Amino acid sequence: MLPAPSVSLDLRGTPCPMNFVRTKLALEDLEAGQVLEVLLDSGDPVRNIPRSVKDEGHRVLAVENLGGAFRLLIEKVGE
Repeated sequence: MLPAPSVSLDLRGTPCPMNFVRTKLALEDLEAGQVLEVLLDSGDPVRNIPRSVKDEGHRVLAVENLGGAFRLLIEKVGE
């Protein structure tokens, strides 16, 4: 069972690298342990954002295909 997100961010239609910038800013506003839900387009966004978030030290809990878009659940780690 996945945790309920604390914040949801719809970035469908947002080009790279702005989708990562907006994801990173949203994560900065969360407390450690809170979960961010991000909706992304297929292709580069769903390939790049999970990798970049992990590089920042956060944990990707899920990547779900919604049929035309993807839903990421990201847990903020540390402070």
